[in-house]
Amino acid sequence: MQTILIVEDDLDIAEMIELYLRNEGYKTERALNGRRALELWRSARPDLLLLDIGLPELDGLEVLKHIRSESSTPVVMLTARAEEVDELLGLGLGADDYITKPFSTRTLIARVKAVLRRSTQEDVSANTPIRIANIEIDTYRVLASVNGTPVKLTPTEFKMLHHLAKTPGRAVSRLELFEEVMPESDALERAVDVHMKNLRHKLAECDAADVIETVRGVGYRLADR
Repeated sequence: MQTILIVEDDLDIAEMIELYLRNEGYKTERALNGRRALELWRSARPDLLLLDIGLPELDGLEVLKHIRSESSTPVVMLTARAEEVDELLGLGLGADDYITKPFSTRTLIARVKAVLRRSTQEDVSANTPIRIANIEIDTYRVLASVNGTPVKLTPTEFKMLHHLAKTPGRAVSRLELFEEVMPESDALERAVDVHMKNLRHKLAECDAADVIETVRGVGYRLADR
């Protein structure tokens, strides 16, 4: 049973989310502020966080920063204002997706399932690791490594890297990446650039700088070298 941590200071919304998630078979934990969210994240080790941006004591963006400094736990942000979406995308903190309020329960459940799918293994029949230069992408273990050293990627970043690696050298449009990696999302297409920036930074830290090239006017490609 997968565990979802709901971080929402509006008790009515938190209880509604919890009810629907439990009806879908998920185990849930709840936190009403950012500090309690970090405590529960460390103790319960949830499979996914639903994280509101506007929280007391420690806001959602600060909570996300703390989590990303230690882990690639999937995170879906909850936001009520368009300017919060702009801030989230502009900071590039590594959220896997976001949902704007008010949202339907169908949207919530679909988004949760989609992000959890990104973080779990793919079909075993297609689990042969892909090797490009000094990078290895293991879809069975959902693990990317450079020179044998694991790279701590979020599920979304891993899926983007994997999609590029399936056809190295081919220019892949932002729209194709968006539809392949985040088809259920209502995130803007520019969210692809934010995830790609974070992915490139992590690869560069592991001695794989410039392996993802920008194709002007199109999107990106993984260098075949």
